[in-house]
Amino acid sequence: MVSVSALDLDETHDPKRVAWLAVDESSDFPIQNLPFAVFSTAERSPRIGVAIGESILDLRALAEMGHLDGVIDRSILCGSTLNALMAVPHMRRRALRRRLSELLRVGGDPALRDLPNLLCDARTANLHLPARIGDYVDFYSSLEHATNLGRLFRPQGEPLLPNWRWIPIGYHGRSATIVPSGTPIRRPCGQRKAPDAAAPTFGPSVRLDIELEVGFFAGPGNALGDSIPVERAREHIFGSVLVNDWSARDIQAWEYQPLGPFLGKSFATTISPWVVTLEALEPFRVDGPPQQPPPLSYLAQREPENYEVALAVELRDARMRERGIASATISRTSFAAMYWSQAQQLAHASSNGAAVAPGDLFASGTVSGSVAGSQGSLIELTENGTRPLRLPDGEERRFLEDGDEVTLRGRCERAGYRSIGFGDASGVVLPANPPSST
Repeated sequence: MVSVSALDLDETHDPKRVAWLAVDESSDFPIQNLPFAVFSTAERSPRIGVAIGESILDLRALAEMGHLDGVIDRSILCGSTLNALMAVPHMRRRALRRRLSELLRVGGDPALRDLPNLLCDARTANLHLPARIGDYVDFYSSLEHATNLGRLFRPQGEPLLPNWRWIPIGYHGRSATIVPSGTPIRRPCGQRKAPDAAAPTFGPSVRLDIELEVGFFAGPGNALGDSIPVERAREHIFGSVLVNDWSARDIQAWEYQPLGPFLGKSFATTISPWVVTLEALEPFRVDGPPQQPPPLSYLAQREPENYEVALAVELRDARMRERGIASATISRTSFAAMYWSQAQQLAHASSNGAAVAPGDLFASGTVSGSVAGSQGSLIELTENGTRPLRLPDGEERRFLEDGDEVTLRGRCERAGYRSIGFGDASGVVLPANPPSST
């Protein structure tokens, strides 16, 4: 693990700093976090806000009142997405973070204390997609996940394909089907072919799965034809969210050769609405696992680029919800052990000169560990459906059933620093809606 002295910390990370409004010790959103989202209420149209405990600070109103003048242009915070803020150079974003922390801390600038109308209850607000997402890339960066799937699908061969340790594998997804937490997920239909069948059939997926991931939103981009060096990648990353890249394994299995994921992935991707900035994550930046063979020079890292985020997957079926039974935690794992880091993912994605724009989303791929109960997908947790999970109400799950609710959670903890979290990314599975034949 990287030493604390090597981290880029300032007064906003001070664990003794507290806000002047009450924030529970267990909250994901203490003053050390200050994540951004787009929210609305009955009185407020969609706008940018920052979380502090159970409240949301209205940054549009704050900017219009002049409290951020000299720190950031008012227009940047007056839109209905985070794209303009994501485009701001990272040093200006840090200045905004310091100003917000000063306004909210005990003993700081008293300007906000007489302005309660700038705060609203987060529990009654609507949270929207945080950005206009132009492009979406999903990687395959967990060594454990790639190994687990390789053993399932190629039991007599090498689990990893020859290129895996040399290159961050990824594919371009469909940004139009990315939805915020709480959006119901319609079971997809598609072509499926049983191994012993002569021809495929079309119908609802019967092997609907989840993928526990962490994604990042791009900040300032690059010009077409240029690339982003790995050592400067953090300057081009705005912040992170939880990602559930729902997957129809039966549709995917039939279609993915030779070009990879398509309709088995593109029907829905859920993200958490609060974007935890790279600055907030700095105390939790750590060394990743050793990489062998050493990466090619354009992917060689000189500093730690992984993040210690404890991740969990919760599952609750419809009957559990009706009876008030709490969700069952079916997986716990850590983001710290990802083989390919976010910096390497971004450097590789732009290495051919592809343009990256503020608000582009890059997902890690399924985050899995090497011990039982640390896998980030049902296909791994149930060993391809051969070992079903048992839920508290006696139900068994190999893959998801209609009415199932999946919730992802993430939290950062490190001795000597205030813990911060991501909120959650959740969705309930709805029955399929097959296309009409007329």
